[in-house]
Parts: sequence; C-alpha cells; structure tokens
Amino acid sequence: MIPEIAAPPPATGHHDMTHEPDDGEAMKQRTLGQGLRTSALGLGCMGMSDFYGPGDDTESTDTIHRALDLGVTFLDTSDAYGPFTNERLVGAALRGRRDEVVLATKFGIERLPDGTRLGHNGRPDYVRKACDASLERLGVDHIDLYYQHRIDPGVPIEDTWGALKELVEAGKVRHLGISEAAPATVRRAHAVHPITAGQYEYSLFTRDIETELLPALRELGIGLVAYSPLGRGFLAGAFSGPGDLAAGDVRHTHPRWQGDNFAANHALAAKIGEIASGAGATPAQVALAWVLAQGDDVVPIPGTKRVSRLEENAAATEIELGSADVEALESLAAQVSGERYNAAQMSGVNR
Repeated sequence: MIPEIAAPPPATGHHDMTHEPDDGEAMKQRTLGQGLRTSALGLGCMGMSDFYGPGDDTESTDTIHRALDLGVTFLDTSDAYGPFTNERLVGAALRGRRDEVVLATKFGIERLPDGTRLGHNGRPDYVRKACDASLERLGVDHIDLYYQHRIDPGVPIEDTWGALKELVEAGKVRHLGISEAAPATVRRAHAVHPITAGQYEYSLFTRDIETELLPALRELGIGLVAYSPLGRGFLAGAFSGPGDLAAGDVRHTHPRWQGDNFAANHALAAKIGEIASGAGATPAQVALAWVLAQGDDVVPIPGTKRVSRLEENAAATEIELGSADVEALESLAAQVSGERYNAAQMSGVNR
C-alpha cells in the first residue's frame, strides 16, 4: 500500500473531452522550482528517435510544430536519445520558434555514436563538453533546463554540480535539474546550486516516489517533471500484447511487458479504460489527468511522435476527475504487476 502524500486534492466532477483542442485554446501554465514557468503538459521527444521502434523525422517535426501551436511549449530531449540524433531533430524543428519554448535536455548517460553505452559519467570535464555539444546540436545559445540524467556513483555529486553551477554562471544554462536521484543525493546537489526540477517516472502504475522523494522535492521547492506518465503506453490502452511492439522496442526488456505480468496489466488497463469511458475521456487523458491532479508543481511529459496522440494528450489538461473515479483508478493501479525496469536498469536509479 503506497501512502498518500500532502498535495492539493483533485477537483470534483467530470469534464467531457469528446472535442479536440484547437489553436485558440491557451494551454494552462505551471511553475516548477526557481520560478520556471512551463506549459502544464510537456512533450517527451525520446521516442521520436530511439527506444520505441523506428521513427519518422517528418512526422515527428510535424508533432513538435503542432505542440507549439497548441501551447505545449515544454520540450524534453537528451544527448542519449539516438544517441545525439534527437537533439538535432528537436533543434531543427525549433528553428524560428526558439523563443516559444522551454527547452530541456540532459547529460550523464554516455554513449558512442553507434549506440554503445559507456556508463554514467558525472566528471566535471565531461559535464562541460556534453553541454557544449548539446548546444551545438540544438542550435541554441542556451539550454533552459539542463538535467543530470543519471548519477555517476564514482564522482561526488558536489563535483558534478560544481561544474553545472559554472555553466549557469556562464549563461549556457538557465536552470538545473536532476533525474532518478535518491533524496539524499538531491539534497547534496541542491546545496551546491538550487535545483529547479526533478525528473522521475511517475504515473498511476509507478508511485514509489510518493514515499520519500516527492516530499523532499516539495520541502526544497523543487518541481516534479513526470516522465512516462502513461506507464510507457500501457495506460493509453493501445496494446493488446507484447507482439504489438517493434522488434527493437526497449519495452521488451521491462518486466511489466512480459508474460503473465503483461496479461495482468493489460486487464488493469482495460478496467481503467472503462472508467475513462464513463468520464467521457480516453484512457490516456484520464491517466494524465490523474498525474496533473497531484499538484500544481507536477508537470507530466508524455512522449509521442504522432500528432493525433499529441492532441489527445493536450486535451487532458481540461479534465477534472471526481473523487470516486480517483479512488477507483488508484485501487486498480495498486495491483500493477512487475517492476518498471529490469534488474540491470534498476541499478542505475535511486542513487
């Protein structure tokens, strides 16, 4: 049983989301730490280039442009995605529209151009080189939010964040973030330079951060950026079996997508879909509405490479879940089967 956390309560009532968003609807805004204002919903760009099967740069570019038109102006990428190709894609899509965007990228998962993984790197010299390389690939003169993607256990966090602080002082970076770090590590990094946002997996299917991490972020005034808020697609109800995934899709390695776990989770997703239907929404919209209802300091960044999915996700910001639906959703989600990552992947988080 996951304990409840202190957060603004969900609103009551339903909102019928049978319509699609249009360009005349202003996207709501939220504030992360250090006063950074972003759209209430962001766009995760990873899947456009890596991990979730083949991509289409033209379609992905159209999706980014549509996001900006809808007011989804918080874009998330990393040098590890591709590797390197996702930053180039995002940078090219933003030409002429840079001023509309809060642009976030990351360093720390070191990869070679052929995709070979070299481990996690937090050495100060690497931090500086990684930032310069990201600026060049993105074609910008500053990064709005620069995250340490994973913690390097071989480098004191104070050393890594000392280098990050220098990047802020040099004007190359406006705000700093951290991802998948343990609460104690967050506190040590925050003591070197204030953290604007912590990026963690958070969804109806993944709520472990509520116990210690989220209270620590709130104590320190750090916003939460929720990645995989749709349970890596499970909560969107779009998959009937692992065979729906492309051969190279990383989800094949995740326990929740394997064997009996998949069957059990698929059944849960179907029940969540029934709740969504009763609320006049899609499963993805209800799952996102739940994340959005956890507090005004929480910004989910669902990933997609398709305009239709983007439009569906963006409409979730107008949904208000009733208390009965919230209770039903959380009861179902507590039954999720399997870990979010395999053992090797889990070893790199909560450091």
